[in-house]
Amino acid sequence: MHAIEIRQFGGPEVLQPCERPMPVPKAGEVLIRVHAAGINRPDVFQRTENYPVPAGASDLPGLEVAGELVGGDLSGSDLALGDAVCALVQGGGYAEYCVAPIGQCLPVPAGLTTLQAASLPETFFTVWSNVFDRVRLSGAETLLVQGGTSGIGVTAIQLATALGHRVFATAGSDDKCRASEALGAERAINYRTEDFVAVIKELTAGKGVDVVLDMVGGDYVPREINCLADDGRIALIALLGGAKAEIDLGQVLRRRLTITGSTLRPRSVGFKTDIARNLRTRVWPLLASGKIKPVIFKTFPLAQASAAHVLMESSAHVGKIMLVIDEAASAIVR
Repeated sequence: MHAIEIRQFGGPEVLQPCERPMPVPKAGEVLIRVHAAGINRPDVFQRTENYPVPAGASDLPGLEVAGELVGGDLSGSDLALGDAVCALVQGGGYAEYCVAPIGQCLPVPAGLTTLQAASLPETFFTVWSNVFDRVRLSGAETLLVQGGTSGIGVTAIQLATALGHRVFATAGSDDKCRASEALGAERAINYRTEDFVAVIKELTAGKGVDVVLDMVGGDYVPREINCLADDGRIALIALLGGAKAEIDLGQVLRRRLTITGSTLRPRSVGFKTDIARNLRTRVWPLLASGKIKPVIFKTFPLAQASAAHVLMESSAHVGKIMLVIDEAASAIVR
C-alpha cells in the first residue's frame, strides 16, 4: 500500500511517500480501506520527536481515518464488512489501509461523507473525554475554549453549545473571533488585543466560567485561575505555550479549584471504547441532524502531507486539515 512515513525527525519535508505492507488486524481489530485521514497537532509533535509512538502502534502518523470496513474481527459489534466507518487509531492513518480496534470505530453519521467523518474522531473523542467526562461540564455551567478555531476548538464550541451551555472562546485575530462566534460562541476574545480574564469577568457578572479547555498551558494557567468561578475546573490537553507555570495555590484551596490534564493516545482500548459509546449515543444524532457540522478548512492528496503540515504549523486554518486518499471520500455514503 502507499503511505506517508517520517523519514527522520524534523520539518514538514521529512514526510515522504513510501510503500508499506498492508497492516494485518489482530483479534478485536478491523481493516479499513482509508478514504480520508485527519491532520492533527499531535502528528506535528510526532514528526518533531515530541510525541513518542506508543508500544505496538504503527510508526506512520495519523490518528483518525474514515473509509470502508474490508476485513478483521467484527465480533461484538453491529458493524459489517462494507460499512462506512470512521475510527480513532493509535497511528497509521496516513495510508491507504489502516487497522483500528472495533470498539473505536463508529458508523459515518447519516448524510455525511467519509471525508467529513474522518475529521471527527480525534477532536470529538478528546473533547468528550476531557470536557464532559473528566471535568463534567453539566447543567447551566459555562465553558471557555482557548483556541476557538483549532480543530479541538470548533468541536468544543459546537458540542457545548448544542448541549445548552454558554460558551466563550479565544482566538488570535478578529476574523477568527467572528468565525468562533459563527460556530456558537457567545463571545470570542482576541487574545492579542484583549485581556480574556477581564472580558470573562464582565460577561459573567464577576463570577467567572465553570470550565476552561486549555491547550496552551504556560502563563495562561494563572490567568485562567483568575477567571474561574468557585469550584471551577481547568482541563489541560496540550502545552503549546510551555510546560511550566507559577500559580496561586491559595486560590486553589480557598475556591475549591481543579486543574487536571490528560493525553488520549496512550489510553486503553477499553477507555476509548467507552468514549465511542457515549459519542454514538449523545453526539452522533446531533451530527446527523445538522446541529453540529464538520468544519474542514482545506484538503490535500496523500502525497502532499508535508504541505498539509506547513499549513497546520502556520495556524492560519479554521477547523480541520484533511488528507484525501480515495476519491470516494467526497461521496455521501449514508
